[in-house]
Amino acid sequence: MTKKLFGKKFATKARAQLAAEVTPTVSPSVKSKRPAFTIEWASSASEIKEAQRLRYKVFAEEMGANLSQNAEGLDVDEFDDYCDHLIIRDQDTLKVVGTYRVLPPHKAQEIGRLYSDAEFDLSRLDHLRPKLVELGRSCVHQDYRSGAVIMALWSGLAQYMQKHGYEIMLGCASIPMADGGHFAASLYNSLGNDQMAPVELHAFPKLALPLDKLNGGLEVEAPPLIKGYLKLGAKICSAPAWDPDFNTADLLTMLRLSEINPRYAKHFLGL
Repeated sequence: MTKKLFGKKFATKARAQLAAEVTPTVSPSVKSKRPAFTIEWASSASEIKEAQRLRYKVFAEEMGANLSQNAEGLDVDEFDDYCDHLIIRDQDTLKVVGTYRVLPPHKAQEIGRLYSDAEFDLSRLDHLRPKLVELGRSCVHQDYRSGAVIMALWSGLAQYMQKHGYEIMLGCASIPMADGGHFAASLYNSLGNDQMAPVELHAFPKLALPLDKLNGGLEVEAPPLIKGYLKLGAKICSAPAWDPDFNTADLLTMLRLSEINPRYAKHFLGL
């Protein structure tokens, strides 16, 4: 688990297995065919607080992120009021077990920036701002880190993009730095040219991870969610930036709907 767009340590499995996990298993004695989880968009302040409470539990209590103190145990920042909040609920307990927040382009214009602007020079991406959404603060409750919840989150995002006619998802793929950054440096160095965005779409960290001072030659495997996004067809747009509040190395990551791997396009987009 990590904090933002594409960097949470969710378990990523093969598409067929993931699809099976979101298909409910119904015993002969049970007539209901409800899925195990519901995909919703927060429509009230109380529902947004449910997402913020889950974020605080994961980021502050579990990961030790340095978040602003909040008497209600919520992770709150100035972007929340401008975002749409995707929530995944356990249908049995009605508990919110997964969330993303989505900043659409008209709201990004209203607040005057993206969250990622604080970490990266995005000037090469300025021409894309009218058609991109920024994803952030994704997390899943520690008891629910399964393919089913991830698939529900991704399905919700795909439906949102199609409904509103957006083409590009952008955000930070976060890598924990418990080892001081050696893993993150090695992961970045291991990326192939086909996993990197074209140079004209590169962004530049404002507080760069000091790659030359780290052991960047370790044999590493990408955290499951990052691996999953790369399989979907996402591209890395930057070298890693260091986020001291969350103590993560962040890779700016972009996914175009038009470039989703055909293996996944039918499931998420109905293509």
